[in-house]
This record gives sequence, structure tokens and C-alpha cells, in this order.
Amino acid sequence: MKLDVWHDAVELNTVVHDVLHQGAVEMKIRGQLADAAQSVASNIAEGYSRRSVNEYIQHLYVALGSLSEVLTRCICLKETGQMAQAQFDRIDSVHYAVENRLWRLVRSLQEKRTTGAWVDTIAGAESSRVPKE
Repeated sequence: MKLDVWHDAVELNTVVHDVLHQGAVEMKIRGQLADAAQSVASNIAEGYSRRSVNEYIQHLYVALGSLSEVLTRCICLKETGQMAQAQFDRIDSVHYAVENRLWRLVRSLQEKRTTGAWVDTIAGAESSRVPKE
């Protein structure tokens, strides 16, 4: 929960939720878009919790896929008149921030994997949430 990208993804979910409840978006698409937006932050968190750098990176790629789904669905909603330009711009702005931070995190993790700097064990991880024995 300390990662800025995770906070940005939660903000994206909040913005999508707000926009969906302001407009006249079909129920099925509303659910699909809400699920995709929520999936971004969820996959960032789940990947980190796996502790394996390879699994973490894989979950970040899934988050990027969900992020692309969010933007594509919003473009379609805008093009069909179900979302106003201002609403789309608001989502697009947060989307852009999340996407850039996700790519930087992927690159950073790939570098740590290459150099061996990633710690796969909880015992080696610095975390205030890990109980001490």
C-alpha cells in the first residue's frame, strides 16, 4: 500500500465509479468497466504478495491489460455518447499516470531480477506487517 502506482490505481477505480454513476451507461458495460478498473489495483497488490519477482511482474502485466481494457471501454462509451468528453478526460488523465508508473515498476523489477537484488522470502523482506518470532 506504499506504492504510488497502487494509490493511483485505487484513484482510477474511484474516478471510474464516480463517472459510471453519473451517466446513462448500460448495466452490463458498467459492471465490466467497474471490474476492469478494480482489477488494476488488485493485481498490483496480489503480485506483490506472491513475493516471486516473476509472478509479481506477471501480475503487473495483467494490471496493464486491465488498464488497457478500461481505456478502450471508455473510448467506446465516449464514441457512442454514453460518456461526456470531460468525464473521459478525467479518466484518461488518471489512466496515463497509472500506466506510466506501472511501466516504470515493471522495468525496475526486471532490473532487480537481472541483478539478483529482489528478495523472494518474507524473512528477507523489510515489512512492518511481518510478525517477529
